[in-house]
Parts: sequence; structure tokens; C-alpha cells
Amino acid sequence: MDEKKELVKKEETKLERNRQFPTVTPVVDIYENEDEILLHADMPGVTKEEVRVNVDNGKLTITGLRNLETSGAANWEEFGSVEFYRTFSVPQTIDVAKVNAELKEGVLRLHLPKSEAAKPRQIEIHEG
Repeated sequence: MDEKKELVKKEETKLERNRQFPTVTPVVDIYENEDEILLHADMPGVTKEEVRVNVDNGKLTITGLRNLETSGAANWEEFGSVEFYRTFSVPQTIDVAKVNAELKEGVLRLHLPKSEAAKPRQIEIHEG
């Protein structure tokens, strides 16, 4: 029985080492208007199942895994498996409950809506 346990431990360790991919910083565009902050992150080859978006305590973290299955010996490799990772500071005025994300054609689009208190408003002036 000890042999089986040892064999399982070695296989699990081997799998963990194979999951080590180079980390790449995705290129982003960030736009802001009165209602929201829009973030577009370029993450080619990543599926929606492999993307994670986390907003916590003023930090936005984006991660994505591109795992390309290949066969044969690599003669030249420039576009391989990578882990995309990037962190941003975001204002506390973001309404976290309404954050929306979509992945289309390798671009992650995040809509970070501002809370009502953070939106600009016109102040009415009364005659006195």
C-alpha cells in the first residue's frame, strides 16, 4: 500500500510542474466615462473557462490560462502555453455587484460601473 501512495504523490508532483507556464502581462486599454470604467485586455487563445476576474479591496486581478496541446518535437516555438496575469488598483467607488465581463475574439471586456455616489451631478442653485 505504501508503494501506491508514493506513486500517486510522484504523479501529482509531476502534473504540478507541467502546469508551470511562463507569465505574460496582457496588453490593456482603459477608458472612463461618467457611468463606468471600461477595460479591454488582450488575451489571445484563452477560453472563458480559463479566465478569472477578481475585485477585492480596491484591487482588480485578471488571470487567464492558454494551454496549447502540441504533438511532436518543437523546432521553433514563439506562441506557446502561457498564464496571463495583471493587477490594477481600482477606486472604491466601483459598484462591485454590477461588474460585468465578456470574452470575445481573445479580448476580455470588463465593465466596472461607478456607484451612484461617485457619478458627477449638477448642483442646482437656489435664489436666496
